[in-house]
Amino acid sequence: MANFIADTVTQDGVELLRLRDVARELQVLIAPSAGANALEFSLRGKNYMYTGGLSPLEVQQRKRLCGNPLLAPWANRLLPSSFPANGRTYVLQEGIGNLRKDGNGLPIHGLVAFTDAWGLMNLEAFDNRAEATCRLEFWRYPEWMAQWPFAHSLYLTYRLRDGALEVETIIENYAREAMPVAIGYHPYFQLPGVPREQWFATLPARKKTVLSDKLTPTGQTEPFSPSEPLSLKDQVLDNIFEDLVRDDARMATFSVSGGGRRLSVVYGPQYPVAVVYAPRGQEFICFEPMTGVTNQLNLAAEGKYPPLPEAPAHGVWKESYWIRIE
Repeated sequence: MANFIADTVTQDGVELLRLRDVARELQVLIAPSAGANALEFSLRGKNYMYTGGLSPLEVQQRKRLCGNPLLAPWANRLLPSSFPANGRTYVLQEGIGNLRKDGNGLPIHGLVAFTDAWGLMNLEAFDNRAEATCRLEFWRYPEWMAQWPFAHSLYLTYRLRDGALEVETIIENYAREAMPVAIGYHPYFQLPGVPREQWFATLPARKKTVLSDKLTPTGQTEPFSPSEPLSLKDQVLDNIFEDLVRDDARMATFSVSGGGRRLSVVYGPQYPVAVVYAPRGQEFICFEPMTGVTNQLNLAAEGKYPPLPEAPAHGVWKESYWIRIE
């Protein structure tokens, strides 16, 4: 029997892509029809992705943020409801009806977190890995292009290898101008069977972003010490962290541990920002890889932050992050 397996299963009528590492007893379940979201990354049958007990069908129908949603073409909030790019200002169109809003009425989390428009490109197992690649042809949808007028496609690959789950994102920009890359992920994690009061978070960053009352950056930061693991027993987190502490390979590793379990999230070099979210009374923590701080599209134009990375005209942007269970 092969050690790595890539196949499909169906739950509640929803087709899921399944990746397995038999020797390590790791399994990944991905729902292309629910935003190409990974709803399970389990070790020995225990799921470390948090879904709030929702089935894949319920996630799809309720459009509930959980698992590993992609936030694109922009992550988090925009203030105002517009953004500058290449010397022009693009205004979001309220009348189209595809903007998600936060409690302050700000557009949040982009356009594609729950779409069923992902197509399966590849599902394959090899001697040393199992992987699945889905493609979202953003340029085919006028209602999206009206909000973000850059013709592009997104390729999302989940790759199970060496005991870790790699989440690789490729953006192909077909436009004649550079496209700002303002994406991020909002993964929800848990330590199964371990109550939150026993969790400790490791946050390798030197700066914490100062936020306004609307939870957008002011342009200021304050020092942050990553020296001690942070107890989540009475701690509430909804913070943006910058100046990440990286190893010789330019990787930054965030983690949550407790009860003999540890989950780590390893940020690739082109994810310079981490949003960490652990609200009161909830049994999850989010380590969110971001290409920039919230609203950096607009803050860069104000001179408060540098420009975001770009997918060059007719070019490609690519980066990964990794999830590891111990």
